[in-house]
Amino acid sequence: MNEPECRDSAIFTQPDERPSPGLLSIVIPCYNEEAVIEATHARICSIAPSLGMQLEIIYIDDGSKDSTLEKLKHLATDDTRIVVLELSRNFGQQAAMSAGLETAQGDAVVIIDADLQDPPEVILEMVAKWRTGIDVAYGRRKSRDGESVFKLISASIFYRFFAAMMPYSVPVDTGDFKLCDRAVVDTVCGLPEKRRYLRSLVPWAGFRHAPVDYDRDARTAGETKYSVVSLLSLAADALLLSSDKPVRIIWLLVIIFTFVGASGLAFSLTASAQAQTGASTVIAVIGFISAAQTAGIAIVGEYVVRCYREAQGRPTFVIRRKINSKS
Repeated sequence: MNEPECRDSAIFTQPDERPSPGLLSIVIPCYNEEAVIEATHARICSIAPSLGMQLEIIYIDDGSKDSTLEKLKHLATDDTRIVVLELSRNFGQQAAMSAGLETAQGDAVVIIDADLQDPPEVILEMVAKWRTGIDVAYGRRKSRDGESVFKLISASIFYRFFAAMMPYSVPVDTGDFKLCDRAVVDTVCGLPEKRRYLRSLVPWAGFRHAPVDYDRDARTAGETKYSVVSLLSLAADALLLSSDKPVRIIWLLVIIFTFVGASGLAFSLTASAQAQTGASTVIAVIGFISAAQTAGIAIVGEYVVRCYREAQGRPTFVIRRKINSKS
């Protein structure tokens, strides 16, 4: 008797050995990177002879307002390995990376930023890990040059808090710099959600992961594209798109304030009139409870908004034009 087909799972059969030489795709999202993009391409090209693989370089222009796109077009005229995706507007880094992953044809795909903070030379170590059978070789930062103490501490706290909130294992001190096997890329690209946070989707997919430690450099040129507000927005998406624990925290608040209320009632029934607390204590308790209720409504509202956006079914990105694309 035939086994029933499982429609809620993805099945991939991987070979025992990695293809040789194989094709490596490098996905590079770009937003206002005119000051560094040529240097970035030169660094990528410098490691190409040592890769032992054919190379595909995918630049995604995420609605840049400077001359980034023009420089990418110029590079593409001289290098047939380059594919340029011009998005119709700025959709954000996560969307740009998703566009690159869906376009990539490689047996393995690397995601790296254009600002050269993540050294392209580390890709050689990632490919070596992949050759041994590792499916995801992710860059793990030993140090972060050129960043303030506040950002270092806040980033470290967030990474560990985020990992603790996830229902599956998520590495800490890592960003989007990683190499993924073809099976991992196909799994992630096949997921139906529109709003994506790849740092949680790739670990969710499972497979075999291994770190590649490196020292993160300071920006070669230009400036960061993330303001404090955009970083907070990204952090909110990271948590709310990947975990239901923020909603469950509301239940913890219910338990705490139930205990506080019961304790206050018991004290008022047993204490003498002189020992009973005054109006200020009552107001303080009411204030805390009101704050907890408001926070609970806000958290649920954030989930509802994200459910609404998913229900709209709008695409994650829109590609205006492809340059040098084989597909």
